[in-house]
Amino acid sequence: MQVKQAILAVTLLAGGATAADAGPDQVSILLGSHHVGATRNFEEFNPGVILTWKEVLWQNRLDVGVGVFRNSYGDASVVATTAFPLVRNQNWGLDLFAALATYPGEGDQFTYSIGDVVPIAGLQARYRNVFVQAIPSGGSSVDATLTYGLTFALD
Repeated sequence: MQVKQAILAVTLLAGGATAADAGPDQVSILLGSHHVGATRNFEEFNPGVILTWKEVLWQNRLDVGVGVFRNSYGDASVVATTAFPLVRNQNWGLDLFAALATYPGEGDQFTYSIGDVVPIAGLQARYRNVFVQAIPSGGSSVDATLTYGLTFALD
């Protein structure tokens, strides 16, 4: 149910259109992560799906997305994302991104959280369909987290 509520919220933010009228522009498939300098074991196979509406907020400069993924603690997380493009062309791009993700029962593992909702921010690079995100440390057990996956346009 949280996913449907998140999609509805993003749709309303995108201009109040119905979900059918304002369908997402791309789908990203999260594959995994690497925890740099980890002092404990984390799951690094993190499948997930994120739907993104491109250039819909803040004078049509921000991308907005919603999705679900298996987090590094082995639980399902719901995520709402936004990205600000620094440089983009057909083959590659570099964005600043921020997100709010749920980490059920694990919010206290992060430096900053509101209960089990954790803010995430970093740099996202894309080359063709491959993306990598670099996320600075959000807790005491890693120096940084790298996530990676594939992105496809929805026409």
